[in-house]
Amino acid sequence: MSRIIVITSGKGGVGKTTVTANLGTTLARMGRRVALVDADFGLRNLDLLLGLENRVVYTALEVLAGQCRLEQALVKDKRQEGLMLLPAAQSRTKESISPAQMKKLLGVLAQKFEYILVDCPAGIEMGFRNAIAAASEALVVTTPEITSVRDADRVVGLLEAQNIKRIKLVVNRLKASMVQAEQMMS
Repeated sequence: MSRIIVITSGKGGVGKTTVTANLGTTLARMGRRVALVDADFGLRNLDLLLGLENRVVYTALEVLAGQCRLEQALVKDKRQEGLMLLPAAQSRTKESISPAQMKKLLGVLAQKFEYILVDCPAGIEMGFRNAIAAASEALVVTTPEITSVRDADRVVGLLEAQNIKRIKLVVNRLKASMVQAEQMMS
């Protein structure tokens, strides 16, 4: 059975895309079949972090529009066997896709991959709703800053309201020495 995990936060710049890329690569190194889905339509970056920006021909939107097959849009990672990327359209907005369409697309991916990791855009608007539509699990990425923690708390509430029960927290950029010196939130 596939696991569909959304990586989210509510706040931009906390490391969601980096966590998605690194977790996906690690799972693939463990022999798992992994699809990374960039759900940040209009502002995709997952292809850049993976070094695949020059290999993107089709995106999730072309798949949904019937302009290509899913297999044509999936970009195989050049360094890691078992890792593939489904990129978001760079020239379209988050409103170009609906939660129902995202759920359908991820359902098809779930038949082919063990793990589907969805890189969620910042915020809690339409892009967030699209990204969480098919997820059964979530990683909420935050940093030890009050604004990031507040946004993460709000996101957890929204995930629970959508019946996503398995929610884990990733505290990024935590410096133990600063926590011990009481210069950083713990």
